[in-house]
Amino acid sequence: MKLTLAAIIVTAAVLVGAAPQARQNCPEVTQFGMAAISPTTVSAGDILTVNSDFSCAINTFGHIPEYTDYYIEVPANNNGYEPPILLARRTLVPGSTSDSFTVQVPDAHYFAGAGYVVMLETTFPINGTNGIPYSVVGGIETGITINV
Repeated sequence: MKLTLAAIIVTAAVLVGAAPQARQNCPEVTQFGMAAISPTTVSAGDILTVNSDFSCAINTFGHIPEYTDYYIEVPANNNGYEPPILLARRTLVPGSTSDSFTVQVPDAHYFAGAGYVVMLETTFPINGTNGIPYSVVGGIETGITINV
C-alpha cells in the first residue's frame, strides 16, 4: 500500500484531533461560580473586594449567568432581624468568565456572634421540556466576620 503525502497529513491530523483533551477539574460546587472575598473580617463602611470566577460554571456546566447578585446573609440561626442585604447586582461582560469589583459594607444593623456570609446568587437560563428557556438560581457562600 502506497501512502501519498496528502494521506499522511490527513491521517496525522485525525490522530492529533483524536488525542484526549485536557479536562478542566470542576467540582459540582463550581456550577454556580466561585467568589473570593477580601478582607474576610470587616466593619460597616469598610471596602470589600470581590473576585468571581465562572469558568467552570460556563465551560463545564453550561451555566451562563444572566446576572449575579451578591448579598450579606445569615443563613443559619438567623434571629429574624437579619434580612439579606444586597451588596451588588452584576452582569458579566459578554465572553467573560470572571468579574471583579469593590463594594462598601453598608451601615446596617449587625449582630455580635452572627454567622455572616457573602452569598453569590447566579441566575442562568436552562431549556424547559418544551425547549423554551426559563431562569433558575443557584448560589454559593463565603464566610465573613463583621465587627459589631
